[in-house]
Amino acid sequence: MSNPNKPSNWRVLTNGILKENPTLVLILGTCPTLAVTTMAVNGIGMGIAATVVLICSNIVISLLKNIIPDKVRIPCYIVVIASFVTLVQFIVKAYAPDLDKALGVYLPLIVVNCIILGRAEMFANKNTVLASACDGIGMGIGFTLALFAMGSIREILGNGTWMSGAEWLGIQNGVSLHWDNPIIVFLLAPGGFLVFGALIALVNHLTHGKAIKKKEFGCAGCPSAAACAAVRKGGADE
Repeated sequence: MSNPNKPSNWRVLTNGILKENPTLVLILGTCPTLAVTTMAVNGIGMGIAATVVLICSNIVISLLKNIIPDKVRIPCYIVVIASFVTLVQFIVKAYAPDLDKALGVYLPLIVVNCIILGRAEMFANKNTVLASACDGIGMGIGFTLALFAMGSIREILGNGTWMSGAEWLGIQNGVSLHWDNPIIVFLLAPGGFLVFGALIALVNHLTHGKAIKKKEFGCAGCPSAAACAAVRKGGADE
């Protein structure tokens, strides 16, 4: 018998797009978000790569959740995630070398992306394969949309172009806005933080603050919460 309090697969899929957007609501994956979004196409590439890894790792971890020993689950998750990241990296190198060069070290660093590890621990480890796949799709779409929005804003304002370098998507030359004086700061770290903060504020405004859940920012949302609890307990016993 199904649990009436358990969200439907459709709700699980759509939650990650806005209500629980991993980047703009849960504030996860901040490092690649700020680093690769100087161009819209880089945001799309990183988002697609992370989405593929997220879906595949969620499915495998959900399948193996009753087999993986609890004490070594985090290392096992990392092995699974690293395997899919390696495959994705080989594919990107073969079919989109320019994108691979643009993403640089941040592509292999998907292995330790807290969005993927967090969803493995908080969702795939506790739900069915189908629900885990839906969660991966929804979170991946939300992550990709956030990176694409940031990349578009920063590229348009900072470089006066849009979707340049998107030949691997079949888009030639992109769009040139013919700006005489683009605002270069948007291609730098301060501009990245400014756009990031503005998008977070926009999502908060659109959802009237209902999207942000305080529990997501506490220990309950961390994959290492159990280990930290054990350390605290050990210190208290001493």
